Amino acid sequence: MTNRPGILFAVGATVAGLVTAAPTPAAAGTAAAPPAAQLRWTGCGTEKYPKLQCSTVATPLDHDDPSGRMITLALTRVPHTAKTSQGPLFVNPGGPGGSGRTMAGFVAATLPKDVASQYDVIGFDPRGVGKSSPALNCVPKYFKPLRPDSVPQTVGEEQANRDRARNFAEECGRKYPDLLPYMDTVSAAKDLDVIRRALGTRQINYFGYSYGTYLGAVYAKLFPERVRRLVLDSNVDPEGVWYDDNIGQDYAFDARQKAFAAWVARHDSTYRLGTDPAKVEAAWYRMRDAVKKHPAGKKVGASELEDTFLPGGYYNGYWPYLADAFAAYVNHQDADALVTAYDRFGAVDAAGDNGYSVYSAVQCRDSQWPRVWNTWRNESWRVHAKAPFFAWNNAWYNAPCAYWPVEPLNPVRVSNDALPPVLLFQATEDAATPYEGAVTLHRSLGRSSLVVEQGGGNHGVTLSGNACLDGYLKDYLAEGKVPRGSGSRDEADAVCAKLPDPKPLTAVAAKRARSAASKGGVLHGLIGFRG
Repeated sequence: MTNRPGILFAVGATVAGLVTAAPTPAAAGTAAAPPAAQLRWTGCGTEKYPKLQCSTVATPLDHDDPSGRMITLALTRVPHTAKTSQGPLFVNPGGPGGSGRTMAGFVAATLPKDVASQYDVIGFDPRGVGKSSPALNCVPKYFKPLRPDSVPQTVGEEQANRDRARNFAEECGRKYPDLLPYMDTVSAAKDLDVIRRALGTRQINYFGYSYGTYLGAVYAKLFPERVRRLVLDSNVDPEGVWYDDNIGQDYAFDARQKAFAAWVARHDSTYRLGTDPAKVEAAWYRMRDAVKKHPAGKKVGASELEDTFLPGGYYNGYWPYLADAFAAYVNHQDADALVTAYDRFGAVDAAGDNGYSVYSAVQCRDSQWPRVWNTWRNESWRVHAKAPFFAWNNAWYNAPCAYWPVEPLNPVRVSNDALPPVLLFQATEDAATPYEGAVTLHRSLGRSSLVVEQGGGNHGVTLSGNACLDGYLKDYLAEGKVPRGSGSRDEADAVCAKLPDPKPLTAVAAKRARSAASKGGVLHGLIGFRG
């Protein structure tokens, strides 16, 4: 993925029909494994998700040594309430490093009640994450401001960033020498089967976003007979794991930043930054230059500014808030507005430190990364020339892999003709998991159907308000029905129109948003595979 992918196929506007998932054969025998203890569930509901229950399960650190050291996975559940059950629905928000415990509550509350009631919705923190034990935290406050500029204009700036990345890798190796060899997607997928056995079920249903699509595809490759239904939303390109996938992101996030600039230009009456998208984008880079020289609030420099605006590439619902801060700084020299936006969108807390540690451990272990720094430097400058918004920021985010203390594995080839019908969802302009990844996965999974949000640019598109997409999701989870188009693996099986772009905030809403941010209010979105 060395260029920003375009639309790889011509999508049709009609759906040829719906087919029902055929029953899967009885599960074949598996390698001898100790029987799993029955799970004990206790109430752990929150104000938002009062029906949540919690449990834990032990899993081997090394699945090739099931009688050796055990680690613990934290689980949540919203139990089914219908008279008939379709079994467990595992849910994963992405990452690597994303906590999935509250996602069980979200999915159970957001799916249509008649569908959610048929499933035990199971959330989990993958190994190393959140409440699972042990949890990784290689370098606390690794992203604290102020960091060196991500775009190295001097040898010293580049060396400072290299030293940070090398130190992170060395600290991970020093603190977790016994864990890092087992922080990988295959091990996490085998953990899912441990959970399945603990639940006492022959098969699972699985619903994953972002990196969760790769985790689900790997599980399906290892245990095809255990898969009943498989929903994958915003799909990782399985052939680019992980170095090439990250380069693909660089181009795609730059395109979303341009889309943001165009949206701001369309609303010049609100933001007063000009009607020409190119001039709006130029104003953003002038703002970047300004905070590099004089960090806003002594807290938001060039790298922190990139972190602040990056979430807008995942979800355009953030655009009005980011545009307010952008306009306040450019038009009124309001540094506090940028600090507030950074605190809300860019700052990394302890959970983020944990997530980044797991992200690095898994991605650096899963596959080969360049070990010669000149390869990183040359590639980053080449991409930066065409896509400056994210190229170097993303390079430093992944740079610990250049120094990782554990030898990498070979990625799993997820191609699979042994599954029941699988349902894929993808927005055509998704930046975090660019569109061609969904096409590649569609080709790789023999009985998959691809539903496309044409023109959509958000990451994680189901259960986000698009009734067309959610209708296909409901049909599949309720009855196993999937759309079938022409039969070509290069074409979508169904197409949905994108949701309208957001509108600028009213003056009252903008004031309320700033007040919430000053009190620690956070806007939550689905942000998975980041780097």
